[in-house]
Amino acid sequence: MAARDEDMIAEVDLMKDAVYRVMNGRLQKLDSPPTGYGKQVITWQDNKPSVWELSYTGK
Repeated sequence: MAARDEDMIAEVDLMKDAVYRVMNGRLQKLDSPPTGYGKQVITWQDNKPSVWELSYTGK
């Protein structure tokens, strides 16, 4: 059974800085670097975000 449009709506707090990915109809908030300095790399496969990687640096 196909999902209806009203079943595919998510709310996001625009006052909070964050990075999200949508995969297979689900919204996922990605972790942020614990120290505040770092990077997130998202790898795509078959036109979908398949893997994400988080690295950080201490100062």
